[in-house]
Amino acid sequence: MTTTIAVAGKGGTGKTFIAALLIRYILDHHLGLVLAVDADPSTNFHLSLGTTLEGSVGDIREDMLALIQAGRFPAGMSKNEYLDYQLRGLLTEAAGFDVLAMGRPEGPGCYCAVNHLLRLLIDHLAQQYDFVVIDNEAGMEHLSRRTTCDVDLLLLVSDPTVRGIIAAAEMQALAGRLQIRVGRTQLVVNRVEGGQAEPSREDLPTPVRAAIEARGMDVTGLVPQDEHVAEYDAQGRPFYDLPPDAPARRAVFAVCAALPELKPREAVIPKERMSDGEN
Repeated sequence: MTTTIAVAGKGGTGKTFIAALLIRYILDHHLGLVLAVDADPSTNFHLSLGTTLEGSVGDIREDMLALIQAGRFPAGMSKNEYLDYQLRGLLTEAAGFDVLAMGRPEGPGCYCAVNHLLRLLIDHLAQQYDFVVIDNEAGMEHLSRRTTCDVDLLLLVSDPTVRGIIAAAEMQALAGRLQIRVGRTQLVVNRVEGGQAEPSREDLPTPVRAAIEARGMDVTGLVPQDEHVAEYDAQGRPFYDLPPDAPARRAVFAVCAALPELKPREAVIPKERMSDGEN
């Protein structure tokens, strides 16, 4: 059974950093195979994971429509077969996880039929993994377009600011208004200052604590400001490779350990794993 975790929040809060370490936790604890989905059009999740990128779902959508409009769509191949073949080719394989980038949003034209087929194919692909971790774009566009739907855990990431908390609360409310199925919603506050390797709520500014309480948000953990993260970010090094003694990594791992969705279970190895040899 696949567990889907979506990581969201306003820009600059460290969503991609949290998502990368979440995957590292799953693999370090041998919980199963992961599909990492980059739902941000800027497509930089793979950089935080230390992998390459072969292209995006947006690319194959545009390419197929261009072939249809030019009358050059491959004869003897259905649209479903074409998209399935192209989708398999997009996967970047790494040790224990694969990466799929969604890419840019739709341009002008009718994409309804293509998007429907892609959703079905991606749903089928996701079922071959134990976990799907989605790194969403900043803001709420992914929710308003229903890019993120049917998730077991919506992990909202905020910085220790009132604006960040308000944005996270608005995303939680929007998910409810759009009737997106979310099993649970949790808040992680990142970049907490105060000189503590393990920050507490007392390290949060009073207005931030008040904003969290006023909106009834469930805080699952606090992650400290960490010079290791700033160094890796400046040098373009993968957050996935942060050293075990980095305070931010230890804090994210503590968050993961507290999540019921990441409790040890018997890992189910998929019968099929997408690879060039299986296409």
